[in-house]
Amino acid sequence: MKFSAILTTTLLSCFYSFGQRPTDPALLVPSNAPQLDYMAVENGITLPAGITMGPPAATAFDSKGHMYILNRGPQPLMEFDADGKFLRAFGEGLFTRAHGMKIDKNDNIWATDVGGHVVMKISPAGKVLLTIGSKGKSGDFNETHLLNEPTDVAIGHTGDIFITQGHTAGKGDPRVIKYANDGTFVATWGGRGTEPGKFTVAHGVAIDAKGLLWVADRENQRIQIFDQNGKFIRENKYPGLPCSLNIGKRNIYMVNGFAGQLLRLDLSGKVLAAVGKPGKGLGEFGEAHSIMVSPKGVIYVSDTVNSALQKFVASSSINRPEKAKR
Repeated sequence: MKFSAILTTTLLSCFYSFGQRPTDPALLVPSNAPQLDYMAVENGITLPAGITMGPPAATAFDSKGHMYILNRGPQPLMEFDADGKFLRAFGEGLFTRAHGMKIDKNDNIWATDVGGHVVMKISPAGKVLLTIGSKGKSGDFNETHLLNEPTDVAIGHTGDIFITQGHTAGKGDPRVIKYANDGTFVATWGGRGTEPGKFTVAHGVAIDAKGLLWVADRENQRIQIFDQNGKFIRENKYPGLPCSLNIGKRNIYMVNGFAGQLLRLDLSGKVLAAVGKPGKGLGEFGEAHSIMVSPKGVIYVSDTVNSALQKFVASSSINRPEKAKR
């Protein structure tokens, strides 16, 4: 069974996608930027007979260059080698609605369950080592210390864990929560609002080389930047719905949800180029949900609405060994 650039899945996969398309057309306006020098290609991933993948929510790479796909199907975690060969599927029954994922320096998987209100640390062997939150229970964090729709996770250089939560605009308890690596609570900041330090939907988080947290405040159409103690540094405003970002040594790559774009930013957050549009074809998006850059510089964008994993390579690398700028 070929898992090509446009991943068509079963009705079960459609059930798990739960795309939350905004009704305000202002949130769907794309960024006006020069054309990004990347092209969408078939992702080359193959699945063996009997293996079903649901809508991909996030991707991450371990120390061996293996790609893990977190998806909303019956086997929510899948591992592929550096050449895209399927290795295994696991994690049955762990997730209600898979959402975000990162892999730490010891190859442990940290994954968020936005529907089950938990974040799990999972060993390379697939064993759950730690659960933050109480599965199926949510609440106001300051009152209960229960998570409420955790969306993403970032791992600091010292091992501290930063969780973003609050997936439903106008509801819930959107914020950032900091934990020590053993799950001990350290600090939190945020809450619902539009002023600096508040969020409408805290959808994604990444850490730059200076240790600053970049938080995708989706419906507020901005990235907010904080130090690791929650001090607000600045914000960058963007058209569309900033959903997820990957910070490299030379550039930042970001996706903007239902506006349907992959964008390159400089390290200050200025938009340099963009590619993509809403649609169902190669290089088009139902929702550009999550982004990750491989060790080879190849960009993967998870599209939960189209049930697609889009692969982008530098235009200069077509018909050459994969090599792209980060």
